[in-house]
Amino acid sequence: MKTATRGRSSSRFKGKTILITGGTGSFGNAVTARLLRSGVKRVVIFSRDEKKQFDMGNTFHDDRLKFVVGDVRDRASIDHAMEGVNYVFHAAALKQVPTCEFFPMQAVYTNILGSYNVIESAVKHRVERVVVLSTDKACAPINAMGMTKALMERVMIAEAREQHGETILCGTRYGNVMYTRGSVIPFFVEQMQAGKPLTLTHGGMTRFMMSLEDSIDLVLFALEKGKPGEIYVTKAPAATIADVAAVLKDIFSYRGAIKEIGIRPGEKIHEALITREEKLRTIDQKKYFTIVPESMHIDYREYHYKGHVQHRLPEEGYTSANTARLSRSALKKLLLTLPEIRSELARVRSQ
Repeated sequence: MKTATRGRSSSRFKGKTILITGGTGSFGNAVTARLLRSGVKRVVIFSRDEKKQFDMGNTFHDDRLKFVVGDVRDRASIDHAMEGVNYVFHAAALKQVPTCEFFPMQAVYTNILGSYNVIESAVKHRVERVVVLSTDKACAPINAMGMTKALMERVMIAEAREQHGETILCGTRYGNVMYTRGSVIPFFVEQMQAGKPLTLTHGGMTRFMMSLEDSIDLVLFALEKGKPGEIYVTKAPAATIADVAAVLKDIFSYRGAIKEIGIRPGEKIHEALITREEKLRTIDQKKYFTIVPESMHIDYREYHYKGHVQHRLPEEGYTSANTARLSRSALKKLLLTLPEIRSELARVRSQ
């Protein structure tokens, strides 16, 4: 079985129907473009926002796209969308940390109960494989968004334990994806466009620097190679937020100030993708790490894991503080690969 490579998708998708929950977001648009090049039979986009669905339909103009308006909180709407589906990418979530801090029950309804609805519907409809998309904030969580995503992971693992391979359930966990909605890079670009100071919460914060294509590669890897209950983590470098701001100023020759405004509710100084406890059951697969679930036995007396170390992770696990740190020159080179940065730079230069 071939592993999906960047820019194209494996023949695994030929003639298949794939459902993407929360499919009108940055990930959904990018993975849809990849899937439509693979000979897929149909891509079902399930989301709440009919305007974004309309825009997405106009962008792709492909009869293989099917749009379903619904909410993961509503099991009936998911069941309707799940008919005839072979694979599921579950990306629907409340992702903004401050929003989830102020409205934690809304995060519970969507990120935990909604995910349970998707998983149960997939099992009922005999879907072959489901990949749930998680986040670094689920790793040793300190905020409501991370806590609900961590519980989503636990729901997936518990359900995978009971399926005996009939529906393969697995997950991915990755950090902030560069230039996706709500991330810091487009926020800084918008501030420069408005002639405002670049506001950051804490200059010493580190964040993983991962491209959208990297996230798609990881999810497609999980779909093709995933085993029940396993969570896959991509290896990624990191940078400080102060360096991100400084490099963006350099790229756009911006003379505005950089201003620290204080940490927002629920923010971490450093993010983690693998905890010190999880590293005991983590396997290094060169480009990715695999976190093996504690036990695949339903007998609670056997619920333990002795650990089988196949990596060289630090004692504290895998974090944005101990991964490879990007220099400013390397960070600049990376940011200039982003099509959004190149487009904005061309716009500025044409003025």
